[in-house]
This record gives sequence, C-alpha cells and structure tokens, in this order.
Amino acid sequence: MPALFQSSALDAVAEFFRLPPGELPRTLIRVAVIWLLAWFAIRVIHLIARRIIAAVDDGDDSTLTAAEKRGQTIAQLLRSVGRVAVLGLTVLLTLDVFFDIGPLLAGAGILGLAVSFGAQSLVKDVISGFFILVENQFVVGDVVEAAGKSGTVERMTLRVVMLRDLRGVLHIVPNGQIAAVSNFTRSWSRAVVEVNVAYSTDVDHAIAVLQDEAQRFGADATWQARLEGAPDVLGVEQFGENGVTIRVLLRTTPGAQWEVGREFRRRIKNRLDREGIEMPYPQRVVQVRQATGLNAHARAEPGEGV
Repeated sequence: MPALFQSSALDAVAEFFRLPPGELPRTLIRVAVIWLLAWFAIRVIHLIARRIIAAVDDGDDSTLTAAEKRGQTIAQLLRSVGRVAVLGLTVLLTLDVFFDIGPLLAGAGILGLAVSFGAQSLVKDVISGFFILVENQFVVGDVVEAAGKSGTVERMTLRVVMLRDLRGVLHIVPNGQIAAVSNFTRSWSRAVVEVNVAYSTDVDHAIAVLQDEAQRFGADATWQARLEGAPDVLGVEQFGENGVTIRVLLRTTPGAQWEVGREFRRRIKNRLDREGIEMPYPQRVVQVRQATGLNAHARAEPGEGV
C-alpha cells in the first residue's frame, strides 16, 4: 500500500510538470546536482573572500591599514553580490528543468522594464554604490560623514552604507543620497588642540611651555607610533572673550587623532598647573558709577524741586 501511494504521488508530480513516465527521478537528480553546484559555488565565493582578507592582513590586529580596509570591503561585497547572483541563476536553471523558461524570461524583461521606471531611486543607489567602490571613496572601517550622518563604516553594499556612531546607533544610508563624503581616516589625520590662557599670562612663556611639552609628547615611545612627525605649535590663534587661544597641530595615523588629542590635552593641563599658568574661566567685570553732587541735581526729574 505505501509503495502504491508513493508511485501514485510521483505520477501526480510528473503529470503536473508534464513529464514523460519514468522521467521524474532523472529530473530530480538534475535538480539536486544544480543545487549541489550552487552550494559549491557559494563555498568557493566565501573561500575567495577569506583569501582576499588573508592576503591584505599584516598580522597587526591593533590597527587596520588602508589595504586591509579595502580588502574587507571587497570581500564583503563579493559575498553579498555573489550569493544573490548564484541563487538567482540556480532558481532559473531549476525552473528550466521542468519547463521552457524562454517566455518567462521575455515576460520578466518587460516586467523589469516597467518596474525600473518606478525603481529609479534603487537604480541610482546601485550606480552610486558602484562608483563609491570603484573610486575607493571610503571602505569598511573608515570614519566618515555622509548624508548628514557620521560614524564608522560597518558594512557596505551596492545599495546602502551602514554607519555606527559613537552612541552605538546604526545609520543605514542609501548610496543615492550621498552627495558628498567627508572621510576622517584616509591616508592621515590631524588633531587640532586649542589651548586658552588668561590675558594676564606671559604669552611667550606659555608658547615655550607648549613647545616643550609637544616635544616631549612627540618623543614618547608609547605615542610615537601614532604620530606622523613632530607636533607643531602655531602660536596665538585668536583673542577670545576670556583669554588668548594658542593652537597646536598634531598629524597622526588614520583614526588616531581623537586619542592623541585627548592625551595631549591631559598633559597640557597638568603642565600648565605645574607652571602656574592660569587657564581662563568665564568672567564678567561690572563697573558701577554713582552720581553725586551736581550730577545728581542735574539728573533730577522735572518738577521734583531741589
């Protein structure tokens, strides 16, 4: 009875797909081979992606070089695009096993043309993503500002860019909305440190102190690897409301500008305290003038008398 039921079920499936008697087992074997090859192709794609990442890996996990970032970006796109392409081709080949997909492809072409008019933004996103990748505007691991959002590039596809900001919020930005990109970690970076001192301070002495501390910082072996050249004390930048601003520039490796700036500010604060150099705080001088004698008589209101 079970064998009879199984035979009738296979005959029903064969009749549904209009297959000759006895052809269904061979058809199922062909389908299995197609999906096995698809699985193998996806494994090859993932293997190539891993090889790309391994080829650009310099063995230092503390920092990501430009080559490592670009390699991870290409590997990520290869996985996503390759998986979609393989699965799409596998589905078409599977359908072709059971019936002629020529008319289906022709109808899909007409339908795709109609859909494309309503999906112009999607096409724009994909084209923009392609040029972002080809022109190497930014890669995974870069800190960028795009479409009003800023953060670390966590993932890229041909359609969107995913940015993770300092608060941990993930921003998903369509590539077509990116009109301009500000990349904070390309080639080299710079920390701009502005130190305010009180107007009563000897400015030349303050600049000399900053230059000495900048020289010490540049010679520190712990931070030397993050710096590209000696720090540059430019001098007086502006006269503020409460004090004088002295600007210092520190050229750093990509992405190190924030930690370098924080450490240098800490050292400057401690050094200024030891030198007795006052850092200004908001203050306001109020002058009060009291009218007496003739001035008070002159300011009396009309009709008040003397």
